[in-house]
Amino acid sequence: MNRRKAIKQTAYASAYALFFSELLACKSGDKVAASEVKEAIRKLNLNLPVDAPFQMDYIKGNVGYFTERGGTIGWMIEEGHLVIVDTQFPEQSQHVVDSLMANGGSHIDLLINTHHHGDHTSGNIIYKDLTDRIVAHENSKKNQMVNAKRNSNEDKQLYPNELFADSWATKIGGETITMDYFGAAHTDGDAITHFQNANVVHMGDLVFNRRFPYIDKSAGANISSWIDVLDKALNKFDGETKFIFGHSDNGYEVTGDKEDIKAFQNYLTQLLLFGEQSIKAGKSIEEVKLEATEIPGAPQWKGKGIERSLDAVYAELG
Repeated sequence: MNRRKAIKQTAYASAYALFFSELLACKSGDKVAASEVKEAIRKLNLNLPVDAPFQMDYIKGNVGYFTERGGTIGWMIEEGHLVIVDTQFPEQSQHVVDSLMANGGSHIDLLINTHHHGDHTSGNIIYKDLTDRIVAHENSKKNQMVNAKRNSNEDKQLYPNELFADSWATKIGGETITMDYFGAAHTDGDAITHFQNANVVHMGDLVFNRRFPYIDKSAGANISSWIDVLDKALNKFDGETKFIFGHSDNGYEVTGDKEDIKAFQNYLTQLLLFGEQSIKAGKSIEEVKLEATEIPGAPQWKGKGIERSLDAVYAELG
């Protein structure tokens, strides 16, 4: 490691230490905790190097998000309690763990995996001695094990040990946390996590905000069902709910509201329609890939990655 990188990592660790020391001192109760979390975030931002690789921000209640590399991490923190949703990669999870250890933390109440993909679960291993509870949908664990065996990296996995089929709930501190499975979508094991008191929902990769999605047909993804899953989410949560998304394109946020979910749902709808029309016109997947730069009816989804959507829709429609 060169000296410049070491200095940067020390600065990042110091910023994390400040952040978590402030948050771990928060009192329970939404109104008090919210103001203290906001103040901790403000101090964090003031102390971060200008080229810090991560973003940590508050949403509401005791809930916020972290993003650096991979799928967005969610967190819930109040006095004596910490919940983490998804783990990105080991390096990113280690940032959090190092800061917790520096401030006397020794335990995480709950780790949640929204689904099995490596950019959401590779960091699980860092929490091996820090939590007794890792929860996910039963298909998420199945898929994680299949992928690990395929990639010969089973020794680098930490699997969920608390599984559910349809719904799950627990209470930690003053917060009630629920998880729901509404059917195949991005994979066949995507769970929606709701922090009820804060009214914040982590959607995992069920929403790609203005970014071409990965539709993992090898893990049971289904575009048509995905549209229905988003309908169920829209119907379940109210107009005040704030959402965390797995990914976003440049210039867009990893948090949002129902309108962002509807926009992504429209992308999937238009993708299916475009696939049906292209197949009816006798176009091969190779021809469509050469011609298409966006999906008609969903112009906000641009950039790289459209080929993955086209492959998936042709596979689904046969």
